[in-house]
Amino acid sequence: MKVAIVGGTGYGSIELIRLLQMHPHVEVSAIVSHSQSESALADIYPHVTGVLNYTLESMDIAKIKESIDLVFFATPSGISMKYAPEFIENGVKCIDLSGDFRLKNLDEYEQWYKGSPAPKTFVESAVYGLSEFYENQIKSASLIANPGCYPTATLLAILPILKLGIIDPNTIVIDGKTGASGAGRGLSLSTHYTELNDNVRAYKIGEHQHTPEMEQTIYTETNQRTKVTFSTHLLPMTRGIMCTIYATLNEPLSTADVLQQYREFYQNQPFVRVRSEGNLPTTKEVYGSNFCDIGVHADDRTGRVTIVSVIDNLVKGASGQAIQNMNIMNGWNQTTGLMQLPVYP
Repeated sequence: MKVAIVGGTGYGSIELIRLLQMHPHVEVSAIVSHSQSESALADIYPHVTGVLNYTLESMDIAKIKESIDLVFFATPSGISMKYAPEFIENGVKCIDLSGDFRLKNLDEYEQWYKGSPAPKTFVESAVYGLSEFYENQIKSASLIANPGCYPTATLLAILPILKLGIIDPNTIVIDGKTGASGAGRGLSLSTHYTELNDNVRAYKIGEHQHTPEMEQTIYTETNQRTKVTFSTHLLPMTRGIMCTIYATLNEPLSTADVLQQYREFYQNQPFVRVRSEGNLPTTKEVYGSNFCDIGVHADDRTGRVTIVSVIDNLVKGASGQAIQNMNIMNGWNQTTGLMQLPVYP
């Protein structure tokens, strides 16, 4: 199958390229970059020298739609909404790694993303690509709204016990931490080495654009309107997300009881690994992989549960999950091209 990647110079794109190199059923036939067209990929990312020989192309929908089966959009928000509809109308499937098609409420998109939303018909037809929960819808989809990195880590952690009625949804507090690659390759003061090194920074408190995405999915899965408290922090590391989530238990349960519920819920999901009691995951243990590792502690003293969820923000939080969704769309095993061990140490 031939695929194109739009947004060829970003971290999401180069991670797609790395992972798709190991996929037995896929050929990357075009890499599109508006800002760097006609440049050699190896000039932008020298680590591919001698391995990949791509020249970045400008966007040519007429050319791409004739030779490509699927397009990945690894672009900032506001880009895919301009191009994906024409590809879809011409029978080319699309997987969007930005937020353009995630929020069904267009007013919410304007509020949180500070821009005009995508066409309503395409937003409504887009399938939210949280692979472990929407496999049946993904199978027949033409447009996938790939989840954000924080929502992936958070929703995989809390949806099982929300659906089972174990926690009070109105008590959810999400403490999120990410590495600098989550901010992309562009330069900013907060990701400047001297600002980032030996420092931890809270950012977008009360206004992070992933907040309504999580609340929307919680409502979809539980039919309960919930407002979560979501705080994010930038850490001096390259990759990784850790979400530490707190909620009140609806009834007294031990850590072993809660863990058993997770194991049963995810027993057929190869990329969610539930840790044993007393064993909490770290970001290094999923580095470079498509795994989400989950650890739990139920506190009988406070009646609350703490869930620790870790992912690699560029893989399970972006490109890896996009490939997982592509596998589902094509009837391939979800793990095809993705079952690498994490890079450790």
